[in-house]
Formats: sequence, structure tokens, C-alpha cells
Amino acid sequence: MPATKKRKPKKPALLSRGRPPTISHKPPASLSSKVTRTLISSHHQLHKALVKATAEGDAASAANIKAQIENQGGLEAYQAASITGQGVERGGDSSKVLMEWLAALSSPLKESRLGEGRKLKMLEVGALKTDNACSRSRLFDVTRIDLHAQAEGILQQDFMQRPHPETEEQHFHIISLSLVLNYVPDASGRGEMLKRTRSFLHVLRSQDTGLLEEVSPSLFLVLPASCVVNSRYINEERLTEIMESLGFVMIKRKMSAKLVYYLWRYTQTGAGRKDVVKEKPFRKEEIRAGRKRNNFAIVLH
Repeated sequence: MPATKKRKPKKPALLSRGRPPTISHKPPASLSSKVTRTLISSHHQLHKALVKATAEGDAASAANIKAQIENQGGLEAYQAASITGQGVERGGDSSKVLMEWLAALSSPLKESRLGEGRKLKMLEVGALKTDNACSRSRLFDVTRIDLHAQAEGILQQDFMQRPHPETEEQHFHIISLSLVLNYVPDASGRGEMLKRTRSFLHVLRSQDTGLLEEVSPSLFLVLPASCVVNSRYINEERLTEIMESLGFVMIKRKMSAKLVYYLWRYTQTGAGRKDVVKEKPFRKEEIRAGRKRNNFAIVLH
């Protein structure tokens, strides 16, 4: 029998691969709450359809979907709607939840500055604004990145291409993935993103005790609630198993009508981080049946 060829493992897809086209004209500056919700929902549906058509090699359908996205204003229109939804008057800034959780830390850390005149370092992936609750708190030294930067102070960068830290100063106490993971175009890519966050989290030092040790290093994760309450492949138990497999433990959780917020503390803080917890694979397996379920999934290889 002829020898079977070994399949090469797939490279993690870049986030930009799943992003729709951008166009030069800008959408209206102000959008009503209803229009904002409709635009965001429609964009996500078209985005999912585009990913599917592209994966199936259906060039005609993909071109048609791209045209529909462009007619709606492209990524710029989606981001404008997201920014509007984040407005204080809409109560949409997810970082307010994180600040509520960290309220007990604010005064001690502002006074001590980590004992060395420094702030907590935060990496905000998918940043849309520079004046959210975390930025206004003065508790953080924030590094903001996005695939399509919309404001000064946000670096245009794909997190999956961000160079790995070479020094401790390039690590972060907290990484924010607010409505970012659900935008990654495939289940394996989501798993790779979660894995990758770990290499950017700082190693606890002996002086990092008390309140700081309780919440750092950590990952602030925000998802549409439907990703965990109405998915065929993910529920909260499954998500917790995946995160614990990667060395995270849930320390905070909040569920609203539309969003679910988590704070996961990373527990593998030694030099040999991978030795602390053994990763295990998680396949795409149906957990809930039903025609009205969505297909959100996370896969670990």
C-alpha cells in the first residue's frame, strides 16, 4: 500500500481574513438605538454567511455578500454603530463592568502605583474608543489595538500577528477581549486566540500580593449572551472546561439580557507555565439540539 501523507497542521487564521471590506465613505455620525442594533445584527449575519461561503469556495456567493456589506457601509459602518452603542447615554461601555469589579483595587493601587510608580498594564484588543471607563479611571496604562483603528491612540494591528513579548515590561496585567472572540471567523481561530493571550500576561512577582494577586494576571472576556445560552456547541460548563484547560479560573461573572462578562485569572505564572496545567483538546461537539440554535464554537487542538 502507498504510504499515507501526513496532513500539515493549519496555521491560525489571521483575524483580518474574516473581516468584511471597508469603504471610504463614512456612515452617519449619529444612529438611533434601533438602527444601531439592526446594523450590528445584520453585519454579524452577513459576516457569518461570508465566512461560510469563503470556506466552501463559493466565490459568487462571497462576492454577493461582500457587496451587501459594502452597501451597508462596510466595517466602518459597523464600527460606528458599535461606538454609538458604547456611548455613556446607551450604557454600552463594557469596561464599566470591569471597573465595578476592580473598585476595591482603585484606591490602594492609585496610592501605591504597584510600589514602583507604575500603573496596571492593560492590552485592549478590538479597541474602538480611548475614553472608556478603564481609560478614565487612571488605574491603567492602556495599549489599544484594532484591525481598523478608528481613533488616535489606537494602534492598527492584528492581535494574532502582534510580536510576542521579549521583556517583562511588554507583558500585561489584564487583557480585554470585549466582543472580539465572537468576531473571529472560525472555531479553531477562537481557540488559538485564547491560547495566545497567555503569552502576553505578566508573571506574578513576590511583591504582587493581596488584591492585585486576586485579579492579576487576568483576561476580561465579553461575549454576546447567545454564544453561551443558545449555542449548539458551547454552554457555560463547556466554556469553563476550555478555560480551565488553558490555565484560567473564573473569578467574576455577570450575565445581562444581551451580554455575558467574565474575568478569568491566569494561574500558570511560573517560568514553566505549560507544566502547571495540561491542555486537552476540545472538539466541536453538539451539546444542545434545535433548529434555532446558533453555531458559535471554540475548538482546541
